[in-house]
Order: sequence, then structure tokens, then C-alpha cells
Amino acid sequence: MRLDRLLGTLGKGTRSEAQRMIRRGEVSVDGQVCRDPGQSVDPETAGIALRGEALDTRLQRHVMLHKPAGLLTAARDRRLPTVMDLLPPVFLSLGCMPVGRLDRDTTGLLLLTTDGEMNHRLLSPARHVDKTYRATVDGPLGSGEQEAFAAGIAYGDFRALPASLEIVVSGAQSATALVTVHEGQYHQIKRMFEAVGRQVTALERLSFGPLRLDPALSPGAWRELTPAEYLALRSAVQMEQTEPIRQTEET
Repeated sequence: MRLDRLLGTLGKGTRSEAQRMIRRGEVSVDGQVCRDPGQSVDPETAGIALRGEALDTRLQRHVMLHKPAGLLTAARDRRLPTVMDLLPPVFLSLGCMPVGRLDRDTTGLLLLTTDGEMNHRLLSPARHVDKTYRATVDGPLGSGEQEAFAAGIAYGDFRALPASLEIVVSGAQSATALVTVHEGQYHQIKRMFEAVGRQVTALERLSFGPLRLDPALSPGAWRELTPAEYLALRSAVQMEQTEPIRQTEET
């Protein structure tokens, strides 16, 4: 990759700004000042520094985020904060995007990745990737609701695939259950509960395929996936295994 293009991809400025920094001698490659914006570099192996500060040149990033309520699952929004506001700007520059969406008031596990093919496969209905949520509703739940979820629920012009409903606790005024679905339709879990006469008052995603929400992550916190987690996700959607992702000391 051209050196100026790499700096732009890493969010260090526009292409022209990167060219000026390079020509001013502010960039070094493997310890040597480089003044040629067109210098070819390998982001995986080259040691690149800007004004003496070593850069993390990884182009592939994969993130587990504990989404808090109140944020949109989107790259940008003119009016409201988004989940990307929780990450350093380089992730947006690299195209590290959310895998699917969580509603603004839904919390829990959100996966973000630069792996476009994996993103597509994880969301494909044909792959039937399990997603488990903890749902709190405004009334009791029992065997009738479990049987309805297991049979597949029709709402509007869509019929949800059979889903698992595991009741954690149920009382006269509210209940909590674990719901596992194999698809990701718009407001799916809320609409499934509405179809059986219940309103969701709180919803948290706990897992996405083999990935489980790290209990060490508080709402709003994030970390990069471990190599094992990334490879497990690829395996879950029948993708060829790759070399383990390179990580920095911080991850």
C-alpha cells in the first residue's frame, strides 16, 4: 500500500495532508525518515511512526462492545449519538462497522468488524446464527408463550422462525426470560412478545453465535476480539480459517 494512502486509511489526515506530512519528514518507516508519499509499505510488517510516535497499522479490527441504552447502532447520525462515538476515530476510518443493529434502547453485546464477508454471513438468514437475549416483559409468562415461540410466531406480513423461550422468573406483574432466535428481523423480539400479548420493558443481547458478552465489560466499554473468538465466528459461518489476527500489547 502507498504510504500516503495508509496514513489516510488510519485517519491521520486527508491524502493531501498525509503527503505534506511525509514530505516534511514527519514520517519514518522502519526507523528511517521517508519523504516519498508513494513509498510502498506492508501494514502488517512495516514499523511506521508519525512525529516519533509508533502507529498501529493493523487494517483488520474486530470489536466486542457492551452497548448502553440511548445510542444508535449506526456509523453516523446528524442528531443523535451512535455506538461509533464510543470507539477511537480510527475504527470508523478503517470501516469497522456494526454487525446488524440493536435498537436504541436495547443493551448488550454488539459486534463490530472490518471483515465484510463475515459480517454478511453472520446476518444471513440462511446461516441461522443463534442470538440470545434477556428480555423483561410486563406480565407473566408460561407454557403457552413457550409453545408459541417454539412454533414460530406470525406478526404483520412476517412469520418468525421457531425460537427458544426459557423462563427465568415469572410473576403477576413482570417476567424475565432468555430468548434465542436464529434470524434478525426488525424489532423481532419485541414484535414476537407483542404477538402473545406482552410488552418488552428491557432487552439485552447476551450472545451472538459463539461470542458471549464479556462480564468484565461495563456498559459503554469495549475490547478487541481475541484470535480464538474471531476464528470461532468465522467457523460458525463456514469461512476458511485465516492466520490469527495480529494484536497490540493493549489487547
